Amino acid sequence: MEIQGFEGVPDGTFRRLTGVRKRTFSEMAVVLGNAEAFHNARGGQPNHLAVETRLLMTLEYWREYRTYLHIGHSDGVSDRTAYRNIRWCEDARITRGALPLPGKQALVKRDMHDKSVLIDATETPVARPPNNNAVTTRDRTNATH
Repeated sequence: MEIQGFEGVPDGTFRRLTGVRKRTFSEMAVVLGNAEAFHNARGGQPNHLAVETRLLMTLEYWREYRTYLHIGHSDGVSDRTAYRNIRWCEDARITRGALPLPGKQALVKRDMHDKSVLIDATETPVARPPNNNAVTTRDRTNATH
């Protein structure tokens, strides 16, 4: 399966752009295609965007955390449509139970070998007005006469 806009792109470059391999992308597209077929069979309104396009939008959102406006603009849809399609992909992945992501505990177990913690405790100057009470007091007393 060739993805529109990614013809001839090597697998390594595709992974760098999307965060997944082409094979994983194809598996995800099959899962979402089944979810869409189930949705349409139950009388749902069909989507005019291809499943692969919606999946690419979702991967762009996860990988780059681009705004819905930017994702929608690059795919020629509104930001509301981009939001709706990304949410559909996320919900379909969750409800189907396919391709689960590792949970927080997996990340904690994996990083237990680290012994050092770096804390950024640098001070940053804050621009504040000078403490000049004499000018403020003089202005207040002049206004009371």
